[in-house]
Amino acid sequence: QVQLVESGGGLVQPGGSLRLSCAASGFTLDYYAIVWFRQAPGKEREGVSCIISSDATTDYADSVKGRFTISRDNAKNTVYLQMNSLKPEDTAVYYCATVRSCYYYTRPNEYLYWGQGTRVTVSS
Repeated sequence: QVQLVESGGGLVQPGGSLRLSCAASGFTLDYYAIVWFRQAPGKEREGVSCIISSDATTDYADSVKGRFTISRDNAKNTVYLQMNSLKPEDTAVYYCATVRSCYYYTRPNEYLYWGQGTRVTVSS
């Protein structure tokens, strides 16, 4: 059974950091590109970062570039999202998803599988 489980969310003050994890079971992550996307209340899903399987090339939305870092540990079948310098506008539920290619990471209708999400709240 294909399953993705996100964890690591929580409440953090502006300027703080969190590291999100995306653990896969039922399949091998390194066969897929993996995207982190988020959804804030009343807003559309937003792809924020993607990492491809072959050479770990990454891509980032302008809104998070320079603050977020995506990485993968194929031995642990896990992808991470390190989030630094967090801002209130980063508040959302964060999900990881498989996608055919990072070319599609900004297109939510191209996501194949995703987990239940982990909530991130940035507030003082």
